[in-house]
Amino acid sequence: MFSMLFDPLFIALVLPAFIFALLTQFKVVRRFKKYSKYRTKIGMTGAQAAKVILLRSGVKDVQIEKVEGDLTDHFDPRTNIIYLSESVHDVVTISAVGVAAHEAGHAIQYAKSYTPMRIRAGIIPVTNIGSKLSVPLIIIGMIFGIAGLVNAGMLLFGSVVLFQLVTLPVEYNASKLAINALRNHGLLRREEIPAARKVLSAAALTYVGALAISLAQLIRLFALTQE
Repeated sequence: MFSMLFDPLFIALVLPAFIFALLTQFKVVRRFKKYSKYRTKIGMTGAQAAKVILLRSGVKDVQIEKVEGDLTDHFDPRTNIIYLSESVHDVVTISAVGVAAHEAGHAIQYAKSYTPMRIRAGIIPVTNIGSKLSVPLIIIGMIFGIAGLVNAGMLLFGSVVLFQLVTLPVEYNASKLAINALRNHGLLRREEIPAARKVLSAAALTYVGALAISLAQLIRLFALTQE
């Protein structure tokens, strides 16, 4: 059990991936705060920008609601609701409008049946199980020498990695849709677009960090189960 916590692969793979992911989190927070100081010249709030983008994209059945916290923004395909945080919903800044546009991009993806988005939504139930049970199953299987439990745990953990992998094109495409919409619909001026892109690119990088951790853990767990 001690070796599973402090084995060489943890130091060589998982720890660097964790540090990288942590740095991406710091970067997105720093950039969001930086461009939250810049009021947009159009004077539109995050919620208003998201609504305009949805309407001009032909998506009319999505609601926009406020949710507590910072950087808690997300789109829930089960309810067709875009949740915008307190620092985005009623705020007139480049960061707020950029993040809101990104979440509107997710709603558009779902409405237009963007394939990676549908795949991600479809594997969420398995991923939720995998994130909770995969490691316990692997540990129990290794302790009692039950190969079936180990294999089941590895498959479940693999679903987590698959989810993270599919998430990358979903996030980058949503950011691309957001930037194009902000530019084409005149929601941000030309000189404001690079700042919005910086905020969204930093946010997308956090998903690269999450994938790096998952891949590192998968490789490590596979190596440990082969000993």
